[in-house]
Amino acid sequence: MNPLLQNFNTAPFSKIENKHFHPAISKLIEETKTEIDAITSNPEVATFKNTVESLENTGEQLDRATSIFFNLNSAETNDEIQKLAQEISPLLTEFSNDMLLNEALFERIKAVYNQKDTLNLSEEQQMLLDKKYKAFSRNGANLSEEKKLQLRKIDTELSKLSLTFGENVLAETNKFELHITNEKDLSGLPEGAIEAAAQTAAEKGKEGWVFTLDYPSYVPFLTYADNRELRKKMAIAFGARCFHNDELDNQQNVLQITNLRHQRANLLGYESHAHFVLEERMAETPEKVKSFLNELLEKAKPAAQKEFDELTAFAKDLDRIDHLEKWDGAYYSEKLKQKLFNLDDEKLKPYFELKNVINGIFTVAEKLYGLRFEEVQNIDKYHDDVKTYEVKDDEGELTAIFYADFHPRAGKRNGAWMTSYKPQQIKNGRNDRPHISIVCNFTKPVLSGVEGPTASKPSLLTFNEVTTFFHEFGHALHGILANTHYPSLSGTSVYWDFVELPSQILENWCYEKETLELFATHYKTGEIIPMEYIEKIKDSATFHEGMATLRQLSFGMLDMAWHGPSTALRTGFSGIKDVKAFEVAAFDDTQLYPDVKENCMSTSFSHIFQGGYSAGYYSYKWAEVLDADAFALFKQEGIFNKKVADRFKNFVLSQGGTLDPMELYIKFRGQKPDPEALLKRAGLLQ
Repeated sequence: MNPLLQNFNTAPFSKIENKHFHPAISKLIEETKTEIDAITSNPEVATFKNTVESLENTGEQLDRATSIFFNLNSAETNDEIQKLAQEISPLLTEFSNDMLLNEALFERIKAVYNQKDTLNLSEEQQMLLDKKYKAFSRNGANLSEEKKLQLRKIDTELSKLSLTFGENVLAETNKFELHITNEKDLSGLPEGAIEAAAQTAAEKGKEGWVFTLDYPSYVPFLTYADNRELRKKMAIAFGARCFHNDELDNQQNVLQITNLRHQRANLLGYESHAHFVLEERMAETPEKVKSFLNELLEKAKPAAQKEFDELTAFAKDLDRIDHLEKWDGAYYSEKLKQKLFNLDDEKLKPYFELKNVINGIFTVAEKLYGLRFEEVQNIDKYHDDVKTYEVKDDEGELTAIFYADFHPRAGKRNGAWMTSYKPQQIKNGRNDRPHISIVCNFTKPVLSGVEGPTASKPSLLTFNEVTTFFHEFGHALHGILANTHYPSLSGTSVYWDFVELPSQILENWCYEKETLELFATHYKTGEIIPMEYIEKIKDSATFHEGMATLRQLSFGMLDMAWHGPSTALRTGFSGIKDVKAFEVAAFDDTQLYPDVKENCMSTSFSHIFQGGYSAGYYSYKWAEVLDADAFALFKQEGIFNKKVADRFKNFVLSQGGTLDPMELYIKFRGQKPDPEALLKRAGLLQ
């Protein structure tokens, strides 16, 4: 019996074996095709109900099986799953193309779309009709047969290339280790980082200490290690991932992916991939994105240059360093921050025990939205690290199932993300609640004996990890509180430059005394975080904000360079032979540190070459404008003000993609967002 072909509520992880995926997904594709055939062969005239709504209801089991598979490929992968992904992805791409290029189906949808003004549809139904029509028209339904074949070929190739790109980045990340046997080389490193490195070494059967490119190991090393040569070794290894002209090299993958995306856009009648993507974003056009990024650059660059000059002078005074390199930035920034604010992450970490932060974040959700999280042991999970919860509203009704997976492992990609195992929808009068998951890579507990299960030190988070947790939990709330009829409009199914608003706004609570006092207690003494630390956290919130803004802008500009309407792109990439040279040119306006010849960011820029951020990386800054403006209202009325929270829940978190995002924002805020709110918060307004 294949568990993926049975009816299930929560994902049946313990029953699923790798061998189940391929046959289940193949069979479910065939079943979904049969459902689509039933729509196209219906002799009745096409209506919203028998065509658009029916199409929305096809393939539910297929969607669930594929979400389980691809989530495992990110959070708990192995060679076998990666091989399966290379086989399954083309099947799904082919199926998607079969559907989107199905003329009979498109004719029925077009017939409904052409009479939309006379159909008396609700706003949500109008949005669904619009999205379905555009899904076809924007993906080749109006192309000739010959061009449809070209499109299929491109899409199949793209799905394989982005998988290979991600596999290479994961393999390169796992491949590197810095093995230290001389205790002197640990100078400057905090006790927690040293203990974790000893634990990693023991797990690998080695003496001494092992540091890796996983964030909880890499970031403290770059921030605190006194040995400059070893910092350099780590930084170059991290920045040179998939840039070695070997079997894990991603240079050709980058060129092929961007080239194929450009060809695809041209085939569909768009000037560039960015034009294609941005048609369905709040920003609308590459020109608007570029002017948005340039406007921020103009404000941030003088501040960033001033901060960089101050940091250079500080390093020179302290250690006679003449030229700051990339492996010096975090180290001297931390030293300067300690000098200016007498605050460092190691002082704060004892107040951020993961268990307490989890309780704190749940309390925030309860105070704002009336949600209660109850850990349960009867829900299947894919790894022992995963925690499972039932989420209930203030009337005790089940609102969602919530999974949380906090620590790094060999089979898990770096970073943090939110995902879903089951979407929310209202169907046949029943509100089917969602299953939402967040995946992070936080500092692990340190075990007293590697054999024994007892921790000598619990998982203590850096303040940066706390804000990451709040960020991903903001996405989770967007999924948990979803309340729409159609799954394709539910939760985080919104314009990409709107999806970061719920995540980024929640980060603001981390800096507030009222929030920190809920959970920031010393893991040994139970003492609440001292008021002076809270003040220092607030004061240091805009420390080096100019440089941080410049860094984010550089990523957005690199993304737009690869995907926007540049001359090189228009001539079919004849102008781009060298990935590194192209990248250096794209970074030209935002570069503070000298370039490192061994490094290339594009070859491991998973957000745009594996994730969904191509021509969309700017959206982090875009959403910051929204979140700064939105949080200003909470600050004005009280950060736990129920009326403001209800408005945010009712007009943003629960509405998904049922309305244009700007309309939703104005309904919540009463006005369009004010960009000055971000510049004020960042301290970039003189």
